[in-house]
Amino acid sequence: MEQGSMQGKVVAITGASRGIGAAAARVFAQAGARVALLARSAGAIETLAAELGGGAFALHCDVAEWVQTEAALQTARNRAGRLDVLINNAGVIDPIARIADADPSAWGQAIDINLKGVFHGLRAALPLMDTGGTIITISSGAAHNALEGWSAYCASKAGAAMLTRAAHLEESPRGLRIMGLSPGTVATDMQVRIRDSGVNPVSQMDWQAHIPVDWPARALLWMCGPDADDWLGREVSLRDEAIRRRVGLIA
Repeated sequence: MEQGSMQGKVVAITGASRGIGAAAARVFAQAGARVALLARSAGAIETLAAELGGGAFALHCDVAEWVQTEAALQTARNRAGRLDVLINNAGVIDPIARIADADPSAWGQAIDINLKGVFHGLRAALPLMDTGGTIITISSGAAHNALEGWSAYCASKAGAAMLTRAAHLEESPRGLRIMGLSPGTVATDMQVRIRDSGVNPVSQMDWQAHIPVDWPARALLWMCGPDADDWLGREVSLRDEAIRRRVGLIA
């Protein structure tokens, strides 16, 4: 999609304070969208909103809490007059621990954010969107492959992937565009946490093997256009070189 292709559109992004969420906010703002930044880190998203300009605004929100998520997305629509895109990005990798050693409270919190948070975003956004609206959930290879120490992350991402498919099944008849993005390993703070854990082969990967954070951000922008319609109800995988070329990430 060309610069300016999101002119007049309103995009809400959860987990917008850093990583893929913050990078996506910059890409969408550059493309002309008005961006609503949702995250628990109020100071970080307020700073980012000021940096972006263009009517970008910050909304403190913990997606693990239904009432907060519903209120934030309703506020976004009321303030901007519409809601065209929701990026369900908020997620955590912790707890990194074998099942026999995992703290049940921390394990449950990962489900609350990574899975229930996606449901809360969908449930709140669906009544606010008109035909052509787009909802994209950030998925992961961990949704489809078990990894030592990542039971909470793998299980929650698997659930979120199926939830995305269910939402497409239910809402595509009224013209909503719902799909997932599996970005692969991305050079973000989450990868630093994974590296420092020393658990499973992902922690041993060379840093240069991780893709830059603007790649998934640019893919998300591309997914909001008709060229991505073949992937509705499915996942776009940035591990696929053909996808990288189609998005324009590589020659």
